[in-house]
Amino acid sequence: MFKIVFSDFDGTLTYKEGLGPIFFDVLSHLEKKQVPLVIVTGRSLSWGHFLLTHFPFLTDVIVEGGGAIVSRSGKFITEECLISKEEVKRLADFCVSFEKKFPNVPLSVDSFGRKTDRAIELHDLQDGTLFHHIEDYLREEKINFSTSNVHLNFWCGEVSKYKAVQHYLAAKKTDAEDCVFFGDSLNDQTMFKSFKNSVGVANISAVIDRLEYKPTTILTGEDNVGPWGVLNYLKKTL
Repeated sequence: MFKIVFSDFDGTLTYKEGLGPIFFDVLSHLEKKQVPLVIVTGRSLSWGHFLLTHFPFLTDVIVEGGGAIVSRSGKFITEECLISKEEVKRLADFCVSFEKKFPNVPLSVDSFGRKTDRAIELHDLQDGTLFHHIEDYLREEKINFSTSNVHLNFWCGEVSKYKAVQHYLAAKKTDAEDCVFFGDSLNDQTMFKSFKNSVGVANISAVIDRLEYKPTTILTGEDNVGPWGVLNYLKKTL
């Protein structure tokens, strides 16, 4: 029996960038088993607020790739930033320079709701040459970055999903060995590398050859794509 279920959001708990009935089935199953779900996503602080206010079962969401934790206690929502104010400011200053360097590359619509990172929609980076120029510029300016199913995310400082999960588990006095993580993307690799119980849903096959670190368990078949894979695995293990 797992004490906490951690999961990526896009492509893992969603299907084709949308929330479907299967997501509610996952929540219902975990609620019946009284096992909390902590979503670990590259999405923004504002998305964290949305998830907590619309899904009462959720009490904590790790957002911005591990840059912050949004928590709910009763009617109150709090934010915990996991990087320094100096790094937050450095990122804001870099964004000004970025917009001058690439005036035709907009930041994602949800970037206004971000604090510890920023994002660019992948559909705005379909030009491979432009993508590589941006990556080179980020490296030149010593800005960290990773790619999810929907975004190129970039940030300053020590940020990772695994580091944030470690911080969360320490606060909850819970061992990682008693938890499980589900993912499907390149930006889940820190969890795949260091988390004993990691599960890749079937659609991870799209990036499996690009992963330096792979999940412990890799699901296969159309019935294990995204949230269906999460639910099937949980029904077998909880």
